[in-house]
Amino acid sequence: MFYREAGDFKASYVEDSQTFPIKFDRYRYYAVLALAFGVIPFLVNDYWVNAILLPFLIYAIAAIGLNILVGYCGQVSLGTGGFMAVGAYACYKLMTAFPEISMFIHVLLAGGITGLVCVLFGLPSLRIKGFYLAVATLAAQFFLVWLFNRVPWFYNYSASGQINAPEREVFGIIITGPHAPAWATYMFCLIFLTFCAIVARNLTRGTQGRSWMAIRDMDIAAEIIGVNPMKAKMTAFAVSGFFVGISGALFFSVYLGAVEVGEAFGINKSFLVLFMVIIGGLGSIFGSFAGAAFLVLLPVVLKVVGVDMLGWPTDIVAHFQLVIVGALIVTFLILEPHGLAQLWRVTKEKLRLWPFPH
Repeated sequence: MFYREAGDFKASYVEDSQTFPIKFDRYRYYAVLALAFGVIPFLVNDYWVNAILLPFLIYAIAAIGLNILVGYCGQVSLGTGGFMAVGAYACYKLMTAFPEISMFIHVLLAGGITGLVCVLFGLPSLRIKGFYLAVATLAAQFFLVWLFNRVPWFYNYSASGQINAPEREVFGIIITGPHAPAWATYMFCLIFLTFCAIVARNLTRGTQGRSWMAIRDMDIAAEIIGVNPMKAKMTAFAVSGFFVGISGALFFSVYLGAVEVGEAFGINKSFLVLFMVIIGGLGSIFGSFAGAAFLVLLPVVLKVVGVDMLGWPTDIVAHFQLVIVGALIVTFLILEPHGLAQLWRVTKEKLRLWPFPH
């Protein structure tokens, strides 16, 4: 079989500690990147981009950010929707105040501003945890939505209270606004997802990631062996907020184009991203991708099967979707807490051992 360690000899520490120690995994990773960057942009249309690809790319970034906080550091957060709103409104203010600056800089700065806000709301994690921290972040969710609704400065005193993304270009190609081509918006979001995934993977494999996991497993023991709880928790909140802010900025500027904070970034958005992390797998970068893909594809598949093929009413299909998601969350929490990522790991282990039983 080609999926084996036999023949993969390591001659240095760097080779032994690489992310994909098996050659087939590395080749598959390069093939996926080549397909995503070199093939899909020439094949996609508006429906595929707006219905599947853009939501997947943006939600995957948000799931990676939340997974760092919840899965790797063990800090419960129910305020993801509010923090995505921070990224969206920060990006809007930057786009309108500095139109000459590149959108890449606007999105990154929006992520940085969200990271600072997350650190501010993460301060209670130094004293409380578990259910109490969940309530604190839930309060942050409602406070941020209320703030963006009540302070006209955030939406530039618009009469409607909405924020609308102005048209912006990158290298002469429109990427925001109604005239942006589908492939350009896809490529713009794909670049940010690739960047976030690489940064997150390297952080979680290094010293910082080990300190997060030590706090998650037992914070008292981690402090005894020299891990600084304040530094670990605050960096987790900052990095998580940075990624979530980027996803919020992209969700507003590239995907929706116009946003009303209560509808786009309400409490349902926080639960949706949390469900992606739970179903995909806590403490796994791949799990963030798997959870985002599953929950983005699920309503599309149910619509095609239930509405188009079987002729069911749309409201029945929508309720059926909630039933499926709830049942899957209960099933994964009871039978497989590490989600789809663990199922993928078990499958790979069986492939490595096949046809032997042990």
